[in-house]
Amino acid sequence: MRNSMHRKWTRPNRSGFLAVAVLAATPSLSQDLRDSHLNPLPRTDAERARIATVTAAPSDFTQPQRYEDLPAGAATVRARTDADAFSQPSANLSFEQELGFKVGNGLFKKVWVSSPSSTLASDGLGPLFNARSCQRCHIKDGRGHTPAGPEDNAISMFLRVSIPGTPADAPEGIEGYLATLPEPSYGGQMQDFALPGHKAEYRLDITYEEIPVELSDGETVSLRKPTYRAADLGYGPLHPDAMLSPRVAPQMIGLGLLEAIPAEDILAKADPDDADGDGISGRPNIVWSTEFGEPMLGRFGLKAGMPTIMEQSAAAFSGDIGISSPLYPAPFGDCTPAQADCQAASHGDGDERGFEIDQQGMDLVAFYSRNLGVPARRDVNDPQVLRGKEVFHTIGCASCHSPAFVTHRLPDRPEHSFQLIWPYSDLLLHDMGEGLADNRPEARATGREWRTAPLWGIGLTRRVSGHTQFLHDGRARSLLEAVLWHGGEAQAARDAVVSMPKPDRDALIEFLESL
Repeated sequence: MRNSMHRKWTRPNRSGFLAVAVLAATPSLSQDLRDSHLNPLPRTDAERARIATVTAAPSDFTQPQRYEDLPAGAATVRARTDADAFSQPSANLSFEQELGFKVGNGLFKKVWVSSPSSTLASDGLGPLFNARSCQRCHIKDGRGHTPAGPEDNAISMFLRVSIPGTPADAPEGIEGYLATLPEPSYGGQMQDFALPGHKAEYRLDITYEEIPVELSDGETVSLRKPTYRAADLGYGPLHPDAMLSPRVAPQMIGLGLLEAIPAEDILAKADPDDADGDGISGRPNIVWSTEFGEPMLGRFGLKAGMPTIMEQSAAAFSGDIGISSPLYPAPFGDCTPAQADCQAASHGDGDERGFEIDQQGMDLVAFYSRNLGVPARRDVNDPQVLRGKEVFHTIGCASCHSPAFVTHRLPDRPEHSFQLIWPYSDLLLHDMGEGLADNRPEARATGREWRTAPLWGIGLTRRVSGHTQFLHDGRARSLLEAVLWHGGEAQAARDAVVSMPKPDRDALIEFLESL
């Protein structure tokens, strides 16, 4: 463990390691960061030793590491050759669990309708919304896309919006929390669709500037720099201090396994003061959990702003579709008091469901989201892929894109229990430089920080989504462009890619495409 880590004694296990961790960067946290969403068994000394061995950095790049062809452990599924590669249930689900997965899939695909409606189980849409179903943003459970042009919609992309808050607006007990407030007229995100009789909030307008980047060996790559504008505002001007952040829907695979990683193991990789001098200073996002009523480690979302899949799913139902749930009970979704007609509109609450989607429905959607299988690696023995893997480690990519973890031992979630997984993410926040900054904080994340994106499945993006658009806003049109946008803590690795011989650069990309 790095010297920058401090720990609170809560329940020591037999090895003397602590079950929870709090960073020195948050010395006045009054509550421990527990995995309150899980019921794990403590690890033994022998298990810790095994885990240290199987997750250690490789020293031999002439052959693959043991089990790396199974990125999700026993949950790994075969790599399909069609667009359903991300839509398979985890391989280790029981027959009964697979039935629950399929019902959850039906709710994920459900097209919601407005109220009042004879379709009582599906009414409650909007009145303002970004999409009519989860699947319409997470197309084929993969990445969303940027609009192809002025005539294309932005159904899998939207703008988050907020204004600066004050320290009094921050949750108690989270040091370094950068409070924000909903934009007074438009709420927490901009909705570009509306039911009849209501005005949409805006139209997303994007323009691009092409920026050439010269690489070694005479190669040139053009990066597209986006400028975003909330056009055709339906409810008056934005607040002068409004902060806008573009977001493309991320892929859905492997989420339950990420949720099952011990918080202790994620926090152990943090180095907020760069104590080891490697230029990498990952920090955890610590967020207030509506589900558990306490500070928790953020894991999900582009800035790690959500602690659990359940909470992430409920927030998306509310903000994206305008559907109420026990966690987010407002029947009008993200509509603000300034949008009085929206708040007063007919809604789908009040029948036997209680909410527009009840807890049973949320449980099924969360189960589905937790158990979308990660496809097996391809070409792990290929010499070009192995050379690319060596380049990946040598230039420091693995400092943030941590290859492997072992999940908690979970008696009540055997499908996620004690699996060696290869997500290629530390789930921490990193300063990615001014080029990628959205200048909008989220919990403890600054306007220059983003959560390290998991890389598993990234080589199947074109197969699933029909495009190769990457980063938080889809600006990168290839994996190489995505790498070249890296700055801040990743500047040294990015510069190494620019200057390395083209064969090594090609090998690096081939390795990434094998993930």
